[in-house]
Amino acid sequence: MFVRVNLKSNFMSYTPISEQIISAAKNSLGIRDLGTATIREIKKIVDLIETESAINFVRMEMGIPGLPAAPIAIESEIQALRDGVAAIYPDIMGVKDLKTEISRFAKNFLDIDISPEGCVPTVGSMQGGYASFMTLGRIHEGKDTVLFLDPGFPVHKQQIKVMGGKFEQFDVYDYRGEKLSAKLESILSKGNIHSILYSNPNNPTWICFTETELKIIAEAAAKYDVVVVEDLAYIAMDFRKEYSKPGEPPYQPSIAKYYDNYILLISSSKSFSYAGQRVGMMLISDALYNAEFPALLRYYKLPKFGYSMIFGSLYALSSGTSHSAQYGLLGVLKAVNNGEYNFVEVVKEYGKKAEIMKKLFLDNGFNIVYDKDEDMNLADGFYFTIAYPGMSGGELLEAFMAYGISAIALATTGSERTEGIRACVSLVKREQFPALEERLKAFHAHFSA
Repeated sequence: MFVRVNLKSNFMSYTPISEQIISAAKNSLGIRDLGTATIREIKKIVDLIETESAINFVRMEMGIPGLPAAPIAIESEIQALRDGVAAIYPDIMGVKDLKTEISRFAKNFLDIDISPEGCVPTVGSMQGGYASFMTLGRIHEGKDTVLFLDPGFPVHKQQIKVMGGKFEQFDVYDYRGEKLSAKLESILSKGNIHSILYSNPNNPTWICFTETELKIIAEAAAKYDVVVVEDLAYIAMDFRKEYSKPGEPPYQPSIAKYYDNYILLISSSKSFSYAGQRVGMMLISDALYNAEFPALLRYYKLPKFGYSMIFGSLYALSSGTSHSAQYGLLGVLKAVNNGEYNFVEVVKEYGKKAEIMKKLFLDNGFNIVYDKDEDMNLADGFYFTIAYPGMSGGELLEAFMAYGISAIALATTGSERTEGIRACVSLVKREQFPALEERLKAFHAHFSA
């Protein structure tokens, strides 16, 4: 195991960053265990260490896009601003033409039919998630809990906590394939679950559910009348298959192919590198949008789900999404739907960087924690997970800080593999690869001794 005393004896000979600087940064935020620190807390600690030490970190903690925004999105938003949209409130339902393009995008890249009425722009997919939890928690009087198929994005659980909700969770990696069916049955049969949430591709592990697993989720959800919320923040970014051609197979795998009661959350941040404008998409299936739940009348004017979601939850949260940003998203979606802009080709850079970075870690004594989709090797993409023999995630992060490397512990994501950490490739520049290799070699030379 990693022994704290080692830091004070031989550790310093391998790094220019002193333990005193690291401790001061942690103490300033009241952080004792990096293994429980949030993403933003890790970021702040690294900012402080960089300032004090003058050492540039290899930063793998934040899932921030590292590519330029789609030019057509920028031009479309600029033109909208010139046309005066900044002076006008956006429709709470969303810009009409954007809703149409979102519907087209769903057909072109997921092969599903969904009415533009249920395609609603949101303030990032994060707002779509919050509004979903808020509304779904009120459709059944006897159901008050969300089930997370973990590992997952930690902030989704934070959303549940701040609204006073309940959630259950389990690490899905131990229940891949047919084993998922019995596990879902054991939880859903209790009757308290109103919705299931997962991401696909997965943040933080980059696992991707197979068609078999999606069918199992759909069957279990249908049996117990549970809504499925599918987070597609990284849509079409499983680069093992080519999902880039509109209207042509293969299509992004989705619960929507097997089940009627779903909400899809699609981000513009990763696939279109439009993170700064905070505009996402919430797609509510036609069946769910038009469904009526008498329990909703406790909080909303009408029992219709779609009405309650838009004119109840979303209206209360933000009264609409940035008008100009909607036009930026409209511009890029129209180009993508028309086959004029290949968004997948652009973001393949993440997969190329991940392949190189994984090898650097593997060559220096690390192992990949989540490495398979059933019998297939995981794709190279936005994230990967790593561990070092004998260290917990928190201990590894502690050691990495002195070597100018940052990440987050898997324990904060609902993972049961407490030895692991999540690495994000997006902010690591290719010109930093030599520095990363040098630091990993020094790390391995010390801790393998």
